[in-house]
Amino acid sequence: MCSQEYRLRPVKEEELPILLKWRNSERVRDYLYFDHLITWDEHQAWFRGKNPRYLRMFEWFGKPAGIVSYSDVDLNNNRSLWGFYLGEENLPKGTGMKMLTLGLAYAFETLRFHKVIGEVLAFNHPSIRIHHKLGFRLEGIYAQHVWKAGRFQDVLSFAMLRDDWEKQKES
Repeated sequence: MCSQEYRLRPVKEEELPILLKWRNSERVRDYLYFDHLITWDEHQAWFRGKNPRYLRMFEWFGKPAGIVSYSDVDLNNNRSLWGFYLGEENLPKGTGMKMLTLGLAYAFETLRFHKVIGEVLAFNHPSIRIHHKLGFRLEGIYAQHVWKAGRFQDVLSFAMLRDDWEKQKES
């Protein structure tokens, strides 16, 4: 998962402050399932979560730039929910696509998942577009699933299977 420009690696505990800054930034928080500012204690609890989970820092030229996470890992059925965001701003066009391509390669080729699931708030049109562009399929809609911005919001469920990844990465 490495090049001179981009790579994914495990998140280090000493990077928790930068992750909290990113998670609490308005442009990231606008698309999370909740609206409140995350406290340090909440952030540490999230980082030390009990369920199987993988957090990967995305680096651009050796500097932390974003995060890809795999949560709700189901080892019996070999699947995971993924999430991602670029934490840094003003990155070159295409940087996000590079991060997500590395993220999918890690999920399917290293972790050997059979299925990766993405849940997207229905108003998050950039994330919807990127899931389609990556080759995910819409599997369902959770109607009025999350209380966000003062009302219940729909959530779209996307999925990619390992076979889809194998075909997609060739193109």
